[in-house]
Amino acid sequence: MPSDDAGSLNTPVGVDPDRASVARVYNYLLGGKDNYEIDRKTADQLAASMPDVVEVARENRLFLIRAIRFLAHQTGISQFLDCGSGLPTAENVHQVAQRFDRLSKVVYVDNDPVVTAHGRALLEDNELTRYVEGDIFDPRSILDHEVVRGHLDWTRPIVLSQVATLHHHKGDRHAPAEVMREYIDALPPGSHVLISHLLDPQEPADSDAARQLSDVVARGSLGGATWRTHEEIAELFDGLELIDPGIVPLYQWWPDGPRIKPVTVAHRIIAGGLARKP
Repeated sequence: MPSDDAGSLNTPVGVDPDRASVARVYNYLLGGKDNYEIDRKTADQLAASMPDVVEVARENRLFLIRAIRFLAHQTGISQFLDCGSGLPTAENVHQVAQRFDRLSKVVYVDNDPVVTAHGRALLEDNELTRYVEGDIFDPRSILDHEVVRGHLDWTRPIVLSQVATLHHHKGDRHAPAEVMREYIDALPPGSHVLISHLLDPQEPADSDAARQLSDVVARGSLGGATWRTHEEIAELFDGLELIDPGIVPLYQWWPDGPRIKPVTVAHRIIAGGLARKP
């Protein structure tokens, strides 16, 4: 597990309007309105470095929608623990899942107090959905949280999602695999784990674009991100049974139809998959 020093690097950003939040930047990239000027400035800097960064955010959201739709329809699982959920925008986990089963229960977790307060306000009329504040890189604090323990039935399968979260861990590059091991060990049999993650590009042209994007993120208040290889992303699913097609660029994970638009660097630098706990 991460050392105390590494853990301190992953503390919440709080409510400082002069420091960008990953959740609020993502909200802005998806067309949301719940963000500060610093978040918009940071997003614009990312877009200047790699104009397709908006497409990365969109592909990530589309992947989440397709995966939750599959899980709700094909597996019948009706419990979801969404780590690093960010601000509610359109087509969130609870909206997709509850369309298939109106009794589906969802717990969202985020470390930004602004995000959790706003999320609770938006969802106060949805008694089956909860928002809790917590550090997703400290699994025990999430797994032992009274809302997480009480709202979800831990004798039945649960969907755990880490969508575009683990690459934001600061510290030892192998620590997220240990973090996921603790989550996976706690999940009941039959549970599923959903992960998307920045993929270390293999093509030189993509590497240059990714390096430029990384430089902007590292210089800004987001504090950087870690790009992992396909093999390193596979380590995050250790002990699980990957569901076809395995770990692939997100646009290749059971798309809704044939691809008409050209594939760009944005589509090649983020990958993910879904796996089942035996």
